[in-house]
Amino acid sequence: MPNAMDIRLRRAENILDVAFDDGSRFALPAEYLRVESPSAEVQGHGPGQKVILAGRRHVGIIRVEPVGHYAVRIAFDDLHDTGIYSWDYLHQLGRDQARIWAEYEAALAARGLSRDPPVRGRHP
Repeated sequence: MPNAMDIRLRRAENILDVAFDDGSRFALPAEYLRVESPSAEVQGHGPGQKVILAGRRHVGIIRVEPVGHYAVRIAFDDLHDTGIYSWDYLHQLGRDQARIWAEYEAALAARGLSRDPPVRGRHP
């Protein structure tokens, strides 16, 4: 399992940069991290229970906190902060980002959902 050597938040861009001891480096957008949160709220409590979150295009990261020597907890500005992102999970998200993101966008489309937050006060 690769270990994270450097984690930097680019707050203005809503990007978390993670460098690993195997030489890999990933730029992980806040929206991507939020919709793929390892929390039970998103992943469910068993296979096939994953929730597809819509409307998170503009979500930001408030803070990144270490959890021991193996993970970080990310607090988002939509008040979600229960996911613990292990080094292994962050590495997987970076390594498989194109596939995971394509699957997420396909799941949104299949449900008629959008990455954009709903516009308040507008009715169909």
